Amino acid sequence: MPTLLRLRAAALTATAVLLSTVLAGCGDDGTEDEDLTRQELSWKDCPTPSDAQGGGAAPSPLPDGGEWQCATMKAPLDWDDPKGDTIDLQLIRAKAGGNDSRRIGSLIFNFGGPGGSGVTSLPGSAEEYETLRTRYDLVSFDPRGVGRSAPVICQNDQQLDVYFQQDGTPDDATERTELLDSTKEFNDACEQNSKKLLPHVRTTDAARDLDLMRHVLGDGKLHYFGISYGTELGGVYAHLFPKKVGRAVFDAVVDPTKNGEQGSLAQAKGFQLALDNFAEDCVSKTEECPIGDSAQDVKDRIATLLKDLDRRPIPGVFPRELTQTAATNGIVQALYSQELWEYLTQGLQQAYDGDGTILLLLSDSMNGRSENGEYDNSTAAHTAISCADAKPRYDAAYVERKLPEFRAASALFGDAMAWGMIGCTDWAVAGAADHPDVSAPGAAPILVVGNTGDPATPYEGARQMVDALGKGVGVELTYRGQGHGAYSSKNKCVQDAVNGYLLDGRVPRAGTVCT
Repeated sequence: MPTLLRLRAAALTATAVLLSTVLAGCGDDGTEDEDLTRQELSWKDCPTPSDAQGGGAAPSPLPDGGEWQCATMKAPLDWDDPKGDTIDLQLIRAKAGGNDSRRIGSLIFNFGGPGGSGVTSLPGSAEEYETLRTRYDLVSFDPRGVGRSAPVICQNDQQLDVYFQQDGTPDDATERTELLDSTKEFNDACEQNSKKLLPHVRTTDAARDLDLMRHVLGDGKLHYFGISYGTELGGVYAHLFPKKVGRAVFDAVVDPTKNGEQGSLAQAKGFQLALDNFAEDCVSKTEECPIGDSAQDVKDRIATLLKDLDRRPIPGVFPRELTQTAATNGIVQALYSQELWEYLTQGLQQAYDGDGTILLLLSDSMNGRSENGEYDNSTAAHTAISCADAKPRYDAAYVERKLPEFRAASALFGDAMAWGMIGCTDWAVAGAADHPDVSAPGAAPILVVGNTGDPATPYEGARQMVDALGKGVGVELTYRGQGHGAYSSKNKCVQDAVNGYLLDGRVPRAGTVCT
């Protein structure tokens, strides 16, 4: 199932809050359509998030008491027909809090996915980026197909509950047929409910939206902070509009040279590394590790749990049970951030005692399910964007031939990552390319930050991005840490380097290492 392949950078803080609550109780000339480039945005108080954005309350005031503002920007449905039908893209901003004379412009964020809502993610991370607000308006958006921006709609909440209970690692012909049928039903629902939109949600479309956004916001250059999938979007933008690149940072970097299979295999290795690090961390503490006597024992007990859940699920969040697939999803979600490791430990303790609550809540966060049983549209958007981007289509026979290679990469996650490749097999729209083109000769320097312990976007991707951007463009910075992303780790060396570039234009020395 495709959910394990998401490059999620958003919502990890929200995951921790939820769990703690539960446990306590064109070309370089830019866009061509003159009418759209002349539009003026009407900024107003932000509404409460829509169901597709994940619901909940309107964003809290900024640290200095200021209010978030939201606006709608029109963009062409089809960039090949810029004077045709339009769609509405939702934007959010926090105006610069410093001296107006020092304001640089807007700093646009994409937090990843694909499929994550920037309109909900930016307020959730506001304190992390408050230093950057001294000279920038902080801006994010729901990319086309996501949240309030012409969302892709596939199945309803009840159907998604069934979809996510499906066994994602079939052991026999019957289970394989059930998985293939379930995937096809989901993809058919996407086509039925969003047929007009599906051909127009490629990353190249979102990159053209970014350039229109830059123009409408009044900036001559795009100042940009891309995280996870946001680095791929930023790379595609740099390729299409190299002369429009301003100060840009790529953090948690997608490897632009890999196709879907290669990316899935790299993620299997990445999450296995993160699991190894989690197990070592648990047993290295002065107090006794509650889930194993050694790092190998921790991993062996997890493997046994998943095998047992494949035969007999345990109670989770009533009336749903914790299945093998949900438990695997929950473990993966927790490995995205070292801040979630304590919840993974508690969740495993619970599961060994027959209670799957915490692991199922972690899985729900991965899948965009709220406490009231409603799903955001992140799964639908992720699938639509990924399948529109990626040309390869993998069938069940191909996956089965590749299983030994994936199992060698990770005995625990290999099967799930391999079977996740079938997500686009029956997709209605052909994929654009084997991998994105991010070559950007002549672009301004782009700071590319790789984390050695990143499970979802393995560290090697940063070097590949630097090479693919081209000579004199990518500047690599290494963080020797854990989790998905570096800036959000609060490492002072990383934050000083990023802030120094974005705020003052100081490009770090290529090859700088932060520990």
